[in-house]
Order: sequence, then structure tokens, then C-alpha cells
Amino acid sequence: MRQQGTITGRITGDGSSGYLAEAGRYDLYASLACPWSQRALIVRSLLGLDRVIGLSLTDPVSGEHGWQFPERQGGRDPVTGAQYLSELYLITDPGYQGKCTLPFVWDTQTQRIITNDVSQITVMLETEFTGYHRPGSPDLYPAARRRDIDALSTLIYLAVNNGVYKAGLATTQAAYEEAFDALFATMDALDERLARRRFLLGHELCEADVRLFPTLARFDAVYYTLFKCNLRRLIDYQYLWGYARDLYQRPGFGETTDFDQIKRHYYQTQSWVNPSRIVPKGPFVNWLEPHGRDRLSG
Repeated sequence: MRQQGTITGRITGDGSSGYLAEAGRYDLYASLACPWSQRALIVRSLLGLDRVIGLSLTDPVSGEHGWQFPERQGGRDPVTGAQYLSELYLITDPGYQGKCTLPFVWDTQTQRIITNDVSQITVMLETEFTGYHRPGSPDLYPAARRRDIDALSTLIYLAVNNGVYKAGLATTQAAYEEAFDALFATMDALDERLARRRFLLGHELCEADVRLFPTLARFDAVYYTLFKCNLRRLIDYQYLWGYARDLYQRPGFGETTDFDQIKRHYYQTQSWVNPSRIVPKGPFVNWLEPHGRDRLSG
């Protein structure tokens, strides 16, 4: 069972929550290796919020004390001076005993984590920081389509985003096969869906596309082999693979996808799955190959 957000504050456009959406006040803490972080990184970039929300990235390989900051910057977070992510959780709550997860949003004024609720961070960026969105940026969570987006996002989370973990970390054959079957039944359905439309809900990008992409980006490099999700590779899907390349070649998606960090994180951090810590060289896949999906409009 994946731990949900343990710190669930909220930043609002009018400040009614006690945290006003404003430029230069907040920092996003994330990792290029982490699929949950990549959602927030994509939205921050797509909406132009990189101009108003700072960013602190951790090293992709976590140690005995959890996520840590890269040696190339002195092993310290340039914003707070912390060496480990856990320090910021304890500053926020000295009695904190939960997992120290990414991503989260840090308030530089009150020196505390506002939220680590991954399911709400992107929605908050999409709905509460509208005054700072780049002109012409996509409406990823339009009011008229929120019910459809939420329903599809829930399916994607249960069967795909978390489904690969339920398969890869299963401790019984039955649990593994149940997760495996649900994963590929959903992947097949998504492939069929994308045969008729460019994005998951039609001709416009939405929050559901953002939630699906990080799992697709890691599928062949990690989940297919390390997590035993090996019925089909992403590149074996005609429409899902073209869709993934379509997204990768857009601003916000490809620039937040670092295959080196992704593979180092999974193969060198999860020693109970890969005790040798050897990082595979492949797969060699051309994500810049033309996707041909321009012809699909809805």
C-alpha cells in the first residue's frame, strides 16, 4: 500500500488557507528519478511556473538516511542547507515518524513543508496559481472535464502508476499475477483508446496525461525487467508508444526525463530487488523518432 500525503496543507490563490499563492515564496523539492516528482516537474514547466516557484533536486541514489542532496553542490540543499531530505520533515514536525517522500512544496517564509500530497500538488499548481500561468499555457484541469479527468486518473493510478509497484514488489505469486493482469489489461485499453484520439481525453493535454507519462517513460528501462512487468514493452504498443513519444517531444516532458538518473535510482537504490546494483546499459530506444500523431484531432 502506497503511503498517501502525510502533510496536506494547501496554497490558495486568495490566501484563505493561510498560504497565499505568490511568486518567489515556494520551492518544489523533487527528484528527476522519481515518477511522482516528475508529475509536478512537468506541470511546473508546462504552466511557466518555473519563473515563480523554485526547485531543489535530490541525488537519484538515496542512502541509509534516505534522499540526499548531490555532491556536486557540496551535498547540501542550497535553499535550506540541509544534507538529507529527512531534516526538512523534522524541521516541519520534530515528532515526524512517517516516510520522507518526494515531491513536496516548501514555504521559505515559514520554513516548513506545506504539502507532500502528490495527488494534489499538480492540481494546486493548475488551479491556485492561475495568475502566474504563462500566457497560452494549457488548461490541464478544466472545470467542465474534472469528473472525467479524476475518473481516468484514478484508474491510471491504481492499475498503472501503482500497478507496476504492486507487481514488482509482490511477495506472493497470486498478488503478482493479479497486479500484472490488471496492468496489462489497462495498458491494452489505453492503447485502444489512443488509436482514436491524440491525448487521453481528446485533442487537448490534461492532468491525466501528466499522470500517465512518468510510468510510460520508465516502463521499458525499469519496470519491464526489474519489476517483472514483461508481457509487452511500451515499444510493442502501436498507439501508446506513439503517444509517449508525442509527449516526450513536447516542452516539459522530455526535459524532465533523465534516463540515467532513473536507472541509477531503481537499480542502485532498491538492493532487495537488485542486490548486485548493476545498472543495465540499455534499452536503446529513439524517443525522438517521428510519432505521426498530428493527424489525430479528437
